[in-house]
Amino acid sequence: MNTSTVTNDVISSDTVEGTAVYSLAGKKLGSIDELMIDKHSGQVRYAVLEFGGFLGMGTDRYPVPWRMLKYDTTQGGYVVPLDEERLNGAPKYPIDEVPPYTTDYGQRVNQHYGIGL
Repeated sequence: MNTSTVTNDVISSDTVEGTAVYSLAGKKLGSIDELMIDKHSGQVRYAVLEFGGFLGMGTDRYPVPWRMLKYDTTQGGYVVPLDEERLNGAPKYPIDEVPPYTTDYGQRVNQHYGIGL
């Protein structure tokens, strides 16, 4: 007899990608384009947020430290303690110019959001 229990402790990256991201005020900021995963630890480091543009044109990608996102079941998306103004000054890149996620780049992203490594 199989007595395994299914839990919601893990989630597929396919499920996360495309999920809406909201500010604390409930305003939709964008959606998650992809996840950046640490090759050594296997932990998600950043959720790359699509923000700005129109219908994907001129949309930039903003790496947001994963630990800043909290899933809100009532909104059906992630909530971050950010607003558009804070995102406008954040490190970003166009889809066709993905930067190397070096330690220095990660420190720059984390410093913008006030997160230690």
